[in-house]
Amino acid sequence: MPDFTVLQWATLFFTAAAVGGLTMGVMRFKGAPTPPVWLAVGHGLGAATGLVILVYACLMTDVPSQAKMAATLFVLAALGGFTMAFGYHARQLALPKGLLVAHAVTAATALGLLILAWMPR
Repeated sequence: MPDFTVLQWATLFFTAAAVGGLTMGVMRFKGAPTPPVWLAVGHGLGAATGLVILVYACLMTDVPSQAKMAATLFVLAALGGFTMAFGYHARQLALPKGLLVAHAVTAATALGLLILAWMPR
């Protein structure tokens, strides 16, 4: 039987990261070239924690296929996040809006799949 508790913990961390990400996205589209460092770091740490928990669940327990697809998409979203953090933010360059949108859409899709993975049917 799948370990739904672990998936719910991962969802909690990803949801918290999504709130921070949405906040940063709004800031960028309102004209701020980069978000505050504390917000970007908190977003990244929350998402990284969720990803570690989700990958653990995928490797060590029997999870639905939606959870495995979510993990794959979250890894892709993380690559976009790393690119924005270290390729732009750390160099004090404006975050590219296209990459930001791609990152957000990928992560939101993954979060939806993760929620579907543990919701009762």
